[in-house]
Amino acid sequence: MDDNKIKNFAELIRSSNRIVFFGGAGVSTESGMKDYRSEDGLYNTVTKYQVPPETILSHSFFERHPDVFYDFYYNYFLNTTAAPNRTHYALTALEKAGKLKAIITQNIDGLHQKAGSQHVIELHGTVLKHYCTACKTIMPNEQVKALAGGIPFCEKCHHIVRPDVVLYEESLNPSTVEAAVDAISSADLLIIGGTSLAVYPAANFILYFKGKHIVLINRDATQYDDRASVVFRESIGQVFEDTMHVLGLPFENVNNKKGRA
Repeated sequence: MDDNKIKNFAELIRSSNRIVFFGGAGVSTESGMKDYRSEDGLYNTVTKYQVPPETILSHSFFERHPDVFYDFYYNYFLNTTAAPNRTHYALTALEKAGKLKAIITQNIDGLHQKAGSQHVIELHGTVLKHYCTACKTIMPNEQVKALAGGIPFCEKCHHIVRPDVVLYEESLNPSTVEAAVDAISSADLLIIGGTSLAVYPAANFILYFKGKHIVLINRDATQYDDRASVVFRESIGQVFEDTMHVLGLPFENVNNKKGRA
């Protein structure tokens, strides 16, 4: 790890008061969640369904084959014991310190909230909520999990229940988009982590940033590398742990102990 880049990152955090974090699947891989597009990600390793995962996660496939959709969804998203990692807890600590104003995430795993973050904008929804496609009645998560991949139906009107996530072929929620754009446009430091910035329209949100500094943490190059003040190719968890150490901010690590301070 480049100590000078870590010190530079820490100084940018010290001198900023309206930080926004924009994150993707790479934020949660340290928690055991698969990302999507890497060599060992979901899209390149899951073949048992005879159709690409991108197809399974589409609106039309959900309507035609809810049995296959829920089997896939249960195995790779719902039936997980994933816990927040160093990145999630570091962001929570920055929020508590009054530095971080919003987390904008493309993830649907709810790990930011589990780590204690309060202002989380979930662009693609969350697996923590399921509702009836007809009457919108909420079905408790544990009830959906208990079906172990079976199709959940509403107890009130007997229509199919779906996760509160944005599937392929569906549009982002307008109010969520507005909240994300407002947060980015008012930020004085934008930290981008664990995302290739290849998913649209989410990637375009970066264009609304009016501040001076962007810090980009991703193992592969992105189209915005040349706009960043600091670019890290290392583990996002390690980057945040080392930076928190320089800042002198304690944070909870994956073993529920206090990080270095």
